[in-house]
Amino acid sequence: MAVPETPPVAGAETRGHVVIAPDKFKGSLTGAEVAARVAAGLKRGGFAGETVWVPVADGGDGTVDAAVAAGYQRVEEQVTGPVGEPVLASFAIRGETAVVEAAAANGLALLPPGTLAPLTATTRGVGELILGAAGMGARRIVLGVGGSATTDGGAGLLQALGARLTDASGHELPPGGAALGRLAALDLSALRDLDGIEFVLASDVDNPLLGPAGAAAVYGPQKGASPADVPLLDAALERWADVAEAAAGGYRDAPGAGAAGGLGFAALAFLGARMRPGIDYLLDLVSFGTRLRGARLVITGEGSLDAQTLRGKTPAGVARAVAARDPSIPVVAVAGRCALTRDELRAAGIAAAYALTEIEPDMARCFADAGPLVERLGERIAADWLT
Repeated sequence: MAVPETPPVAGAETRGHVVIAPDKFKGSLTGAEVAARVAAGLKRGGFAGETVWVPVADGGDGTVDAAVAAGYQRVEEQVTGPVGEPVLASFAIRGETAVVEAAAANGLALLPPGTLAPLTATTRGVGELILGAAGMGARRIVLGVGGSATTDGGAGLLQALGARLTDASGHELPPGGAALGRLAALDLSALRDLDGIEFVLASDVDNPLLGPAGAAAVYGPQKGASPADVPLLDAALERWADVAEAAAGGYRDAPGAGAAGGLGFAALAFLGARMRPGIDYLLDLVSFGTRLRGARLVITGEGSLDAQTLRGKTPAGVARAVAARDPSIPVVAVAGRCALTRDELRAAGIAAAYALTEIEPDMARCFADAGPLVERLGERIAADWLT
């Protein structure tokens, strides 16, 4: 059983609410569902105070849901999916700020069951979502990346905005990263004018576009790229960078250029995007800091607490934000599984972790019964920290 490393802060009992700020448990619960289940568990565990739910995301899957939970309007559009079929995707908008989640149009979850398309998947649908947001008057577009099925360097996005990518015979290239190896010319004469729109690339990935730390080498295998596909894709992306940078300047080595299979490269080079860590920007977007005033505890979480968590995923970002605002507020985390030591958790600002596998070692049942199990973790947190 997870227990606090230190007792609750003296005087915490005089404070008011508990802030619940989790990411999704991928494959089982959305961030909002995790928050609701934790809150129900706290109540069952004897906590009668107020809970403030702030489901968040780090720029990947669930980013639009987090924005909607914070008061943004959801807008649905039919766009081109990763393998060319139409999919129903959504973005979020409030005032002149829109949140576009790339995975809503090019995510791995949108591929047909049992199918991967590392050489041919396209980001065209992401560009179509950007056009939809611009058409509704957005003057700032936050582009959240993560969970993509694509390694096309954002070429599909550019095509959706009006660019033409042609081979040596003048024929339009087919979709996907592999085809970029035949790229001969880039025609931007019909590119949609998006001047006046500020783009923010919200990502926890700082990889460059090319090389051993690049989009193809690091993330291609996760998208189904074989050992032979990886160098093919890397060479194709290098050709894309050579042609694109003749028109837009050098961005291949910029941190984040390799995000979402190189979509970050296109956003930096052609949209003038500035990169910000996804979780930090999303916390700002949902006014997380203001929810901490008077809080006695913050509960965050995600499906797996592991080494990736420490590289800027939601729980570490939440803990960092709490420490910057009020280090006297303890932060604990819920998760499906926890592969971090107590020392690693402590270094990340997390006082204790509560994992589903502590009460149900069968991973299949953890997925199937995630909701009730999270409630049981909420009861434990109430006993350890609040009652």
